[in-house]
Amino acid sequence: MIVGKLLSSRNSVGPTTPLRTGSGRQRRGAGGQRQGGGGARGQRRGRRVARGGPRSAGWHDGRMTRARLDKRPGDVAAMFDGLADRYDLLNDVLSMGQDRHWRRVVAAAVAAAPGELVLDLAAGTGTSSRAFTGAGARCVACDFSLGMLQAGARKPAARVRFAAGDALALPFKDLAFDAVTISFGLRNVVDPDAALAEMLRVTRPGGRLVICEFGHLPGRRLDAVYARYLAAALPMVARRLSGNGEAYSYLAESIAAWPAQPELARRIAAAGWGAVRWRNLTMGVVAVHQARRPGGGDSGPGGRAV
Repeated sequence: MIVGKLLSSRNSVGPTTPLRTGSGRQRRGAGGQRQGGGGARGQRRGRRVARGGPRSAGWHDGRMTRARLDKRPGDVAAMFDGLADRYDLLNDVLSMGQDRHWRRVVAAAVAAAPGELVLDLAAGTGTSSRAFTGAGARCVACDFSLGMLQAGARKPAARVRFAAGDALALPFKDLAFDAVTISFGLRNVVDPDAALAEMLRVTRPGGRLVICEFGHLPGRRLDAVYARYLAAALPMVARRLSGNGEAYSYLAESIAAWPAQPELARRIAAAGWGAVRWRNLTMGVVAVHQARRPGGGDSGPGGRAV
């Protein structure tokens, strides 16, 4: 089941209003993890972000081409909507199968126990969400892109619920989740620090945070070579598989602009998380950051690599 309008109050975890589909009245999700805002408030935020910035590529020949680094809400959401049907295939090919290993590492870090409730932000089609329920946990797969959520809902899972939502104003009550995770989505939020604070708000004391995001390779020269490779290779391969290489030009640009692992760890701690640490995967192409909400034991100062 997909829900499009989540609770505006914070009195319970679950969404309440079914998504309208099949007409022009369908509403986009409230904002968020892929773009940083939605609905009336998100549209206002999107206009503020875009003010003075470059004109978005927008729609061209009936399809969304790409988003820009100003991360306009509508552009990023539409870009992911357009990629939804081939998104998992593209990830598998472009990562040369490494995305499966990264998902296993994230699932082990989340370590969802029976009866726990996990929030998977930027969940996309829910491929990662399903991995968190193996031991009997439940998972809310939350994303801004309705196209992604609809693609995921075509492959339902017993303990996964799909919901449209905003990472900057999560529609869940305080202290609702045992673990919150986001993979390859924090980079697309217009205000990552605000999103980190929102994740803290909905996490129970002692609860876990797991962030899987693209990183930077050790050494400036090596990282610069890698950045040039991404800028050339990602759009070329994506163009062959999806016909939309421009969307993956944005991906390469956003990776290059993303902070290195120590800086992200500092920002996680600044948002109020404790016991912050990270682990590089695939030589630092990807990094998994972990933290805990203070109050449950393992909440001391962090910011170290493991």
